[in-house]
Amino acid sequence: MTIAAGDKMPSGVFGIMTDAGPGAISTNDLFSGKKVVLVSVPGAFTPTCSMNHLPGYVDHVADLKDKKVDTIACMAVNDVFVMDAWGKDRGVGDDVLMLADGNGEYAAALGLELDASKFGMGKRGQRFAIVVDDGVATHVAVEAPGQLEVSKAEAILKAL
Repeated sequence: MTIAAGDKMPSGVFGIMTDAGPGAISTNDLFSGKKVVLVSVPGAFTPTCSMNHLPGYVDHVADLKDKKVDTIACMAVNDVFVMDAWGKDRGVGDDVLMLADGNGEYAAALGLELDASKFGMGKRGQRFAIVVDDGVATHVAVEAPGQLEVSKAEAILKAL
């Protein structure tokens, strides 16, 4: 079943890079008592994700914070080292929390997995953005294949 507005976010754990090395953050710690914009991209360092999707959120951090967003988080089915390197490459600093869904378990729990095998990328997460308020999805924006419209920062700002 695919996550929908009004649904509680599934439980899970993401990999994150800490000052001490690879670590983890639970969905409870990520979502409880906070407004979070969770953005998913099919892959770090891929063209649309690197040049348009993630940079839009970096460019609109202040606007999102003005809308009472506590955390902007970007997830991909990549390992924690790739997500950390991609965040550094894109200059996200502390503005965007880079989340590794290494085995695609969270994308699957959301019902938003993507089979990108024909592109040599295996199982991935679809391109989407979810606004989460205290653990409940309040807005779910899933892109049509090859599109970047409903999940880009500007569209999420309008939805907030």
